[in-house]
Amino acid sequence: MFKHYRFIDYATQGYLLFVAVLILFFHNGTVPAWQWLISAHVVCLAAVHWLVVRYESGGGGNVLSFFRHFYPVLLYVAMFRETGSLNRMFFTDYIDPLAIHLEQALFGCQPSILFMEKLPYLVVSEIFYISYFSYYIMVVGVGIALFVRDRVQFFHFVSVISFVFYLCYATYIFLPVVGPRLFIREIDGYRLPEEVWALASTHSFPEAVQVGPFYNIMVVIYELFEAPGAAFPSSHVAISLCTVYFSYKYLPRIRHFHLVMAVLLCLSTIYCRYHYVVDVIAGILTAALLLPLSNWLYWKFEKQAGPDRMAPASAPDTEK
Repeated sequence: MFKHYRFIDYATQGYLLFVAVLILFFHNGTVPAWQWLISAHVVCLAAVHWLVVRYESGGGGNVLSFFRHFYPVLLYVAMFRETGSLNRMFFTDYIDPLAIHLEQALFGCQPSILFMEKLPYLVVSEIFYISYFSYYIMVVGVGIALFVRDRVQFFHFVSVISFVFYLCYATYIFLPVVGPRLFIREIDGYRLPEEVWALASTHSFPEAVQVGPFYNIMVVIYELFEAPGAAFPSSHVAISLCTVYFSYKYLPRIRHFHLVMAVLLCLSTIYCRYHYVVDVIAGILTAALLLPLSNWLYWKFEKQAGPDRMAPASAPDTEK
């Protein structure tokens, strides 16, 4: 029944099933339309299974091939947004006060507020907002480059990236942290306790920062796609570091530039007030732990599937 499955299929199906079971047993009236969410998961499970079996059995054309390769990517946004509806199952409120008190204990201040306050300049802010925006280019750009270059390398990339995404998403359900934006405004009807809110030295963005085009682009993106409570660990940090690994492995011409942008991205998550420092540290640790684990699992499943899946589809393993 599962003979055509690859690592990415087991990982995706496992996450869909795991979250469906969580909703079934722990919704406790806090999850809106929980029956529909479970139904959606069942439909996705069935659709992915049909897609895998149909394609790997030799059926379908270019359209089916596209969905076979890209279906995990097409689910990322829905899975991410869903965590915002599920993160009250185990905590009635966001746990930002814990993160904020930890920051205060470690640094004696709130770095995610002071960083921008000390450098409230348009040029500086735009560099950091561009760096933060580059996350989307890293994921999509490396993915497309590998898809065009070599389908085996692309499957490797998507499998590892998806595994890291899924573990981050699962963590958001259990540990809902919004991030420093709570110092600026209420999120999802939640306001920080007064004694915690008072730890910030300011509760607004500098006017010079607010006129920046990339600042406003990120405002729109967050209004449309953000899920409240998805800050710990920082998936931006974890995933961007994973994409750097694939540049060094398969796309060495861009590897050094990519690394510089990833470092700037890590700093930008704090400067732009999307993450606490502890979120960034957790993101780095997530990449350090899950990257080797997902690589090991990927190659283990691929070797079990047979040597035909290990051979490059169109290009040598690395660029010269």
